[in-house]
Amino acid sequence: MDTLSYKTISANKATVNKQWVLVDAEGQALGRLASKVAKLLRGKHKPNFTPHVDCGDNVIIINAEKISLSGNKWNDKTYIRHTGYPGGQKSLTATELFGKDPARVVEKSVKGMLPKNKLGADLFRNLNVVVGSAHTHEAQKPKTINLNEFK
Repeated sequence: MDTLSYKTISANKATVNKQWVLVDAEGQALGRLASKVAKLLRGKHKPNFTPHVDCGDNVIIINAEKISLSGNKWNDKTYIRHTGYPGGQKSLTATELFGKDPARVVEKSVKGMLPKNKLGADLFRNLNVVVGSAHTHEAQKPKTINLNEFK
């Protein structure tokens, strides 16, 4: 009997093909940018995606200071943290956080779209957000991706 046999291929650290990808955030909406970058970091765009393995790419985001937020989110969106002491809840608006460090706004947005476990922490280390267009990863020869054409 001649039948085709298909085996499910499960990726591991040795068989994963990681690439360096460059993304330009200029004029991009924050949430849409973050969800596409999270897919790249997770590796969901690859045919050999395996949920429990870091099979995503290393992503460099440039021009983080040129993102856009729709509506009144610059003033209404709040980032809340807690110091650990009683009554220690602190909050910043998007404008205040952006004024301190524009890269942190993008990092927080992407981190919120990754898994909340050890794998998510490992995936987040593959993200590099840069203010301006100069980055320190030229030696890796990153491939530029246009997110408007990326699904």
